[in-house]
Amino acid sequence: MDLVDSHCHLDATEFDADRGKVVERARAAGVRAQVLPATHADEWPALREAASLAPGLHAAYGLHPTFLEHHRNTHLALLEEWIERERPVAVGECGLDLFVEGLDADAQSRFFEGQLRIARDHGLPVIVHARRAVDQVTAAIRRIGGLRGVVHSFSGSRQQAEKLWELGFMIGLGGPVTYERANRLRTLVADMPLEHLLLETDAPDQPDSGIRGERNEPARLRVVCETIAQLRGAAASEVAAATSANARRLFTLPSRGG
Repeated sequence: MDLVDSHCHLDATEFDADRGKVVERARAAGVRAQVLPATHADEWPALREAASLAPGLHAAYGLHPTFLEHHRNTHLALLEEWIERERPVAVGECGLDLFVEGLDADAQSRFFEGQLRIARDHGLPVIVHARRAVDQVTAAIRRIGGLRGVVHSFSGSRQQAEKLWELGFMIGLGGPVTYERANRLRTLVADMPLEHLLLETDAPDQPDSGIRGERNEPARLRVVCETIAQLRGAAASEVAAATSANARRLFTLPSRGG
């Protein structure tokens, strides 16, 4: 099976003890490539180091909304410097989070829209975080224009998903879709067009139902793929092939094996 994990925080401290083994297990499970999104500028060097660990690991650099306390206005200019020097596959993780209390919504929007403009100007896709903020994120994407990307860990409605598809965006689904109580997600993925879908783990977070409460890792992407295939009444190989092709096209990744 040929799988691409479109969202994996391999640089997280949870992987410090066995990061290399985690990648080996992913490859053994058929995960040929992983996109590694960033959270804040201070950790970009560690992310770059994690991405250099093995072939098939692809860095993205950005400023995550829930790490707002780490961000400075100068980091947007710094992000452009990193993009020009490091040539990442995307800008992100960026976006809006209206779930976590105490996060300044105006500051979130300023950093988010700044990153959207940077992505547009550099011709890069964006990896978007939208927690209780799908409509607001969609409006910003439409307002800036000229963008492509993915809203990861999508949790919105079919109607919200369709508006993103119309804008040229994909949705990313991972562990949450494996839980039987996730009725809206499971109904959405059962008949949505595969050309708009990416698979992800968000490891070490969002474990699937088989490892509830444990550390997640990219090898578990196979479980996500198989669950979605079952919901669609399709072969897992079909879902894997389509979603991996989507990821490689969006992020301009090498063909199978990288």
